[in-house]
Amino acid sequence: MDHTLQVRQAAADLVAAFASNDTARYFACFSEDATFLFHTLAQPLLSRRAYEALWATWQAEGFAVLDCVSSNAQVSLQGDVAIFLHDVATRLRIGGEELAVNERETIVWRRHGERWLACHEHLSVVSPS
Repeated sequence: MDHTLQVRQAAADLVAAFASNDTARYFACFSEDATFLFHTLAQPLLSRRAYEALWATWQAEGFAVLDCVSSNAQVSLQGDVAIFLHDVATRLRIGGEELAVNERETIVWRRHGERWLACHEHLSVVSPS
């Protein structure tokens, strides 16, 4: 299988795990040293462990992912690194309220043997046209 298809499949697996609120499967898509930059947070998260701890806090407060759909995906291979760009439409439950958000995301993937793991995620708000 070519690397572009492998990255697309890794991204599809990550989105499916996120969409189904499968915490273990979702975080297994990231390297331990992954970093995260989300427009909703004041500071970046500098490890998978930091994001997992925040995620657990969110879930304890009633956070759940209800659905997530990826569209407009693009992959740029850079040797053992790949940059994946896409738009995401997500339905969340936060504090008992449902929320629909449209965002743009960049995920940087790094090859680990035959497996691609996400090593950086940047989530941005989509500006109105």
